[in-house]
Amino acid sequence: MTFDSTHRMEWLLQRWHKDVFFCSALRSLLSVTCLLLVLIVSLYPGLWSIGVRLHSVFTGNYLAGHHSVLVINSPTEQTAKDIGRYIWKDEIRDASEILMLVKTRTSRIQHVLEYVRSVHPYAAPEVLSILVEDGSLEYLKWMDEVIPEN
Repeated sequence: MTFDSTHRMEWLLQRWHKDVFFCSALRSLLSVTCLLLVLIVSLYPGLWSIGVRLHSVFTGNYLAGHHSVLVINSPTEQTAKDIGRYIWKDEIRDASEILMLVKTRTSRIQHVLEYVRSVHPYAAPEVLSILVEDGSLEYLKWMDEVIPEN
């Protein structure tokens, strides 16, 4: 072997070691990235919940979409009572409450909340807002006519 071929072999060997190291580092980085993605996806509900709480603490506002309202059809009053048991102060309670549907402009919700808090006997009254996506145009126009802006 001549000097050129020896020199060339050493150069190729060094290049090969660099390529192997680069591929190994790339594989490690890819593996760690995949592991992090799997971890994040598996922890997403918990992370979302923590994020929502932090958002509420720092801004004082509710983050839309964190809770849902369910409308449940029951075949009997007893079935509805069984479903309606809830926990309050670490005890299962049965309550006979009256459900109100209050329709208003979205811009008036805070005003309604303040009023409910001022007259409601519960420390944490249940008041939930559900945005109207669509409906009878005649009825919605009538609501606009009878409910003031502010």
